[in-house]
Amino acid sequence: MLLAAGSGSRLGQPKALVELAGSTLAERGVALLADGGADPVIVVTGAVPVEIPGVVAVHNPDWETGMGSSLATGLRALDHGDAEAAVIALADQPLVGAESVRRLIGAFRSGAGVAVAAYEGRPRNPVLIARRHWPAVLELAGGDTGARPFLRAHPELVVQVECGDTGRPDDVDTPEDLAWIRGQAQPR
Repeated sequence: MLLAAGSGSRLGQPKALVELAGSTLAERGVALLADGGADPVIVVTGAVPVEIPGVVAVHNPDWETGMGSSLATGLRALDHGDAEAAVIALADQPLVGAESVRRLIGAFRSGAGVAVAAYEGRPRNPVLIARRHWPAVLELAGGDTGARPFLRAHPELVVQVECGDTGRPDDVDTPEDLAWIRGQAQPR
């Protein structure tokens, strides 16, 4: 699932619609998930509609409360299907590589219930969470923290998967961040 609901207040525009190397951040995030093997791909929207062919868009009416409500909206949407796990990615990290998603799915297939992409040993995004943990994630998700409270409450479940060679987890939060990332990004 791609979390793409925010208004981008520090950036001055909704991040999901920002153009980068010929595609929007939302399109890049969807490609990251799909190319990495996630199926189906769900985009959680909020501040602006996001329509991408072949992708399920789910609107979070509480998007202004933060990432926690978007995560909950996405997990509830996935709960109606037969997904075994959710790979959660953020629209504002366009330099993350699809190989990170493949590695997280591989870790899940090898028995990990929670797998977190790490860059030089530091946990970041994307994150994979097995269905059996979704209720606990939903209990703790809130505000702008997403899955972080669950991950911190259950470190024994977390398998870090090194992904530093697959891309970078840099965020697009400010115009300066966007300018830097535009210099790094490759067309999709």
